[in-house]
Amino acid sequence: MTTRRELLAAGAALAAAGALPRPALAQGARRSVLRVVPHANLTVIDPIWTTAYITRNAGFMVWDTLFGLDSQFRPQPQMAAGHTLSDDRRVYTITLREGLTFHDGTPVRSADCVASIKRWAVRDAIGQKLASLVDEYRVLDDRRFEIRLKQPFALTLFALGKPASNVCFIMPERVASTDPNTQIAPEDVIGSGPFRFKRDEWNPGARAVWTRNADYRPRSEPADWVAGGKRANFERIEWHIIPDAATAAAALQSGEVDWWETPLADLFPVLRRDRNIVLEQMNPLGEIGILRFNHLHPPFDKAGVRRALAMAMNQADYMQAIVGNDPALWKHAGFFTPGTPMATERGLEALKGPRDIEAAKRALAEAGYNGEKVVLLAATDIPITNAQSQVTAEVLRRLGANLEYVATDWGTVVQRRASREPVERGGWSLFHTWWAGFDHANPAAHLSLRGNGTGPGSWFGWPTSPRLEELREAWFAAPDEAEQARICERMQMVALEDLPYVPTGQFFIPFAFRRDITGILKGPMPLFWNVARS
Repeated sequence: MTTRRELLAAGAALAAAGALPRPALAQGARRSVLRVVPHANLTVIDPIWTTAYITRNAGFMVWDTLFGLDSQFRPQPQMAAGHTLSDDRRVYTITLREGLTFHDGTPVRSADCVASIKRWAVRDAIGQKLASLVDEYRVLDDRRFEIRLKQPFALTLFALGKPASNVCFIMPERVASTDPNTQIAPEDVIGSGPFRFKRDEWNPGARAVWTRNADYRPRSEPADWVAGGKRANFERIEWHIIPDAATAAAALQSGEVDWWETPLADLFPVLRRDRNIVLEQMNPLGEIGILRFNHLHPPFDKAGVRRALAMAMNQADYMQAIVGNDPALWKHAGFFTPGTPMATERGLEALKGPRDIEAAKRALAEAGYNGEKVVLLAATDIPITNAQSQVTAEVLRRLGANLEYVATDWGTVVQRRASREPVERGGWSLFHTWWAGFDHANPAAHLSLRGNGTGPGSWFGWPTSPRLEELREAWFAAPDEAEQARICERMQMVALEDLPYVPTGQFFIPFAFRRDITGILKGPMPLFWNVARS
């Protein structure tokens, strides 16, 4: 029998053989353009309105941050020249670097920073905590402002510099004044970062383009994650949207594109045989797959129904669907990223043990499932979400659920998952996504573990769990890491009962890029500064 992997490999080989050659460009022009196949289609450009990684990744090219986390999780000054902290640890005075300008030529001012922090803090998990502690923002002059707190908060600079969605990007005040629950307009994608967004060349579903910001002044320190000097070595960066994996592989093999962000695991052998292509794992914490429930409407408004479905879900099935049979490419995962201080094995037998479909069927009936329609939003243009969705669809069918499988693109999922309507009015029941391992390392930025319902800054799915919220607050107040770890253990046990989502495992996908591409930084996302062509 011909396997799926063999079919894909044959398709990739045929596509490569028939691929169009790279357009004839002068050598200088070729060297100045970086062509990338990103993991998804860019349909939303506001990184505060959405947590979608594709939007966050695009945002890092356009906007800069006051601080940036390095690979040791330490916040380093970025747009900030530095800061001071009062003796009582309640007043942060931040000073901007001299000469910062936005892409429209206007200077970056303290008022822009304050407005941006306020908008970000409404949507972001740790931003919401920071906002609850802010007594006052005070603009001192165009380059200095204060964040005055009601009580000390040691994670203030971490929050302002973390690369996890949502990122505290600094926007012009007029843009940052946009309601946080309303998307900014494409013409307002104006930052002070190393690249400028080419609004006139943005064609969702086909291409997005950025050009080098000649006015950007990188820091002198070496680049490290999202800290240090961000040097734009290409005059132009193009994202080419190629949903078909065989076509993307062929484009990389022929040199039509330089970098494929999330190559399909089934094509790793084909790509490794090509001496012009490098496969390299850049994210040490990997990614965490999840299945998200809509907690507002039947059937997953009932915790028992959620737990019954989880009983039938096998993490190994999900991980092998994403990365294949290589055991080095995945691990079982709970609600905190494996390999980090807050991770715990307690209770994970509920996710790792043998699956019993018949027992899950009985649990589903006992929980009150009455054949309500289950709408699974499946983003088929991203291999990670497509693979997870197919596994869940099969589980639901075996359980006898009334499944409506909505095969669509990620851009549509991003838009539709914001709906709180019931399924008969365009709502949804389930969708799959994934988070960088960094985002699930602790409760601070762990947005999908919140239990704040439909409150301000709640994330799609809207679970209500007062116990999770109480434990999260206790974690922030814990005196040391040992107590924080004990709280996270209790959080995991509560999460297994209330089940805001189901973790499907930790996986590792390498970047695939042409051998002449150098300088790609290790980190929790693709970073496009410091990349060069040898």
